[in-house]
Amino acid sequence: MSPSRPFPRPLVVSTDERLLDDLLRLLAAAGTEPELATGGPALRRAYREAPLVLVGADALTAGVLRTLPRRPGVVVVTPSELPASAWAAAVEVGAERVAVLPEEETWLLSRAAAAVRAPVERGRLIAVGGSCGGAGASTVAAAVALAAAPGVVLVDADAWGGGLDLLLGAERAEGLRWPDLTGLRGRVAGNALLAALPEAGGVHVVSASRSNPGTVPGEALSAVVEAVRAGGWPVVVDLPRSEPGAQNSPVPAVLADADLAVLVVPARLRAATAARLLVEAPGSGWSSALLVVRSVLGGLSRNDVADVVGRPVLAELAHDRSAVPRGERGEPPAGSARSPLGRVARRILAEPQPAPGVAR
Repeated sequence: MSPSRPFPRPLVVSTDERLLDDLLRLLAAAGTEPELATGGPALRRAYREAPLVLVGADALTAGVLRTLPRRPGVVVVTPSELPASAWAAAVEVGAERVAVLPEEETWLLSRAAAAVRAPVERGRLIAVGGSCGGAGASTVAAAVALAAAPGVVLVDADAWGGGLDLLLGAERAEGLRWPDLTGLRGRVAGNALLAALPEAGGVHVVSASRSNPGTVPGEALSAVVEAVRAGGWPVVVDLPRSEPGAQNSPVPAVLADADLAVLVVPARLRAATAARLLVEAPGSGWSSALLVVRSVLGGLSRNDVADVVGRPVLAELAHDRSAVPRGERGEPPAGSARSPLGRVARRILAEPQPAPGVAR
């Protein structure tokens, strides 16, 4: 649909004036006004394009929809219980529900509000991990989130890592942490979740707890990530190291959904070899990862690392003398465009998403 074209309005098919008044009031409360049509080309066009079709019981029994194809999003609205013949007609047009007013007004209001909500582009998911302990993956993940701020969520998937909030200087910020979120399942309201999280520098963080650490359930992690992405916000997940195929690990599910997987590899032979094992493991989600090579004095070159791992290098992280002192002082990573971390973070964010079904 062209961006300049207005989002289609709900369609109301009825000539019952009392019912029309109720529906106009209800749709106004949902933030929209309907298109009215009872026949002819106008009905056929609106019926095809409308995000929701509300059919009055009077129009249902008149049979005005019998010549139109079935489609999702048709709701029959009636001020009283339908007789058997009208129920049969509702089934014939493929109605998803028969809403009786005023008893089901709350449900209908919610359904209408959801239908007219402008479509939101899903937020991007970037997964960051390290090939070995101390690779610097958490620092890179934090730097990427800070470069993408505001309106980004940084998710700590390692409940035993000490807490990513420390890297942002947000350890005293109020908000929910993993022990409060482990029971999440299914759909979660993204805006409500963001409002409940600690925030620093425009980054909302889902962090581990230092007083009550515990395993991050895969279902809870998926619920958090999906809630944020569904609202259009980007997500950066700092993944723990785990054996490929390990049971109950949240890593595979995140990597399977990630738009970009970044593996941070120190420029040492052992670290590069460990990265290769992760990449080549059967069914590993790291098989399509791009590498960030962290320079090490006297270590391998970026080309050497790429040859050992068998994956392309996205960026090289030069030594940043300020990284360790800032971390120990509880200050966020230096994220300016001139800093080593800032340059790498911006390079990661600039990496285009591959087309669906296209391997990197």
